[in-house]
Amino acid sequence: MSSLLPADGSRLLIGGKLVEGADGVFATVNPATEEVLGLAADANAADLDAAVDAARTAFDETDWSRDHAFRARCLAQLRTALESHVEELREITIAEVGAPRMLTSGPQLEGPVADLGYAAGLPETYAWEIDLGVAAPMGIKTRRVLRREPIGVVGAITPWNFPHQINFAKLGPALAAGNTVVLKPAPDTPWCAAAVGAIIAEETDIPAGVVNIVTSADHTLGARLTADPRVDMISFTGSTATGRAVMTGAATTLKKAFLELGGKSAFIVLDDADIAAACSVAAFSVCVHAGQGCALSTRLLVPRAAYDRAIQAAAATLGGIEPGDPADPRTVCGPLISERQRARVERYLDIARAEGGRIVVGGGRPDRERGFFVEPTLIADVPNSSTVAREEIFGPVLVIIPHDGDEDAVRIANDSPYGLSGSVWGNDPERIRRVTEGVRTGTLSVNGGIWYSADVPFGGYKQSGLGREMGIAGFEEYLETKVIATAA
Repeated sequence: MSSLLPADGSRLLIGGKLVEGADGVFATVNPATEEVLGLAADANAADLDAAVDAARTAFDETDWSRDHAFRARCLAQLRTALESHVEELREITIAEVGAPRMLTSGPQLEGPVADLGYAAGLPETYAWEIDLGVAAPMGIKTRRVLRREPIGVVGAITPWNFPHQINFAKLGPALAAGNTVVLKPAPDTPWCAAAVGAIIAEETDIPAGVVNIVTSADHTLGARLTADPRVDMISFTGSTATGRAVMTGAATTLKKAFLELGGKSAFIVLDDADIAAACSVAAFSVCVHAGQGCALSTRLLVPRAAYDRAIQAAAATLGGIEPGDPADPRTVCGPLISERQRARVERYLDIARAEGGRIVVGGGRPDRERGFFVEPTLIADVPNSSTVAREEIFGPVLVIIPHDGDEDAVRIANDSPYGLSGSVWGNDPERIRRVTEGVRTGTLSVNGGIWYSADVPFGGYKQSGLGREMGIAGFEEYLETKVIATAA
């Protein structure tokens, strides 16, 4: 598959060395063919303990946290090294993630690699100290200085859907801030992380112990990392249910927890929009990477008077997208990551039918012999209180719901435990402004605008998480604030 991975399995990166997992190896599977791709190192609790110890030592006993110029150089070096291996990484990503080839030119690979350039620039441009001036609190003339410092050892736990994007969105700012990291990637996609570990170990000057990558089939290692008192912060991306468990584990040592969790975002179409065009965009978007994206807008809210027309437009688009081989450059909708995930999506489709929903298009498996594929699906005639309108499905499934005007659309959009993202389509700028002000969500796209960028903070309201990733706000998640007061 790639020279980045040895024939007998990938390696853990612990303390600057590539080592075998103590529990041997486990298989990683191609979701498009259901075939075993190869083996990944299977870490156990002792491996994780060694990784945390290496990160703790690197933070406490080296100059990594204080040498801003060195960190900037190392991150730029990492970006260059990744770019030199981009074709190998592309093939790994397509095969292991089931990511459509077209997406690897953007958010599945090349985009996140390029974004490391933004992180590399932060150590030498960020204002690490701010002079708060002289004051006389309690009558004592004092000069106050606000200083920002790295938080320490960061435990990063990442999912399988966009592994490079999420791994680098954590590694980049955490390292730029001066922290050391223990990265535990999802068991479904160990190769993507392990390949990066090999590049760090062999082609960069990042010191031993600064980055540690621990692949494992053992889901309990994430909880162990979260509760470890040597870890100062947990940065987690995944489901809201697991996020709650992460918060509970972090509470045992009162460590900081950044959480980027689930979404059930609304795509609001106002009555002055081009209904057919907007609904086609909404339908297309839920097919990208088979709907396996937390920020995708999976509830389509349309004017009641245009409900039938909206259904026709969305159904036409969904029906025209055929799930296919992710290696084919024309494929938009590839496979789901696993048989388990496909069964989850199909269970939701059964629930929709049981609750009176109408499957307008899709609802089954495409005519393919192998692979974890599900047809792009449109569900109509269900209320916003239905299970499929409230819970995150993580598949190519769109739920269409009628609204009775702008205020009602906002009400429906906000009637959700989540608040991660969303879209608004319309023609009147003032109406759009009122709608965007009313929707309680972390990011919003207006008429197809793209908010995703290295310098833009991403995160959600309500049960979609705590904190922000990317941008200056995301960088500062990895910093502590210290104030020094000196008698003047």
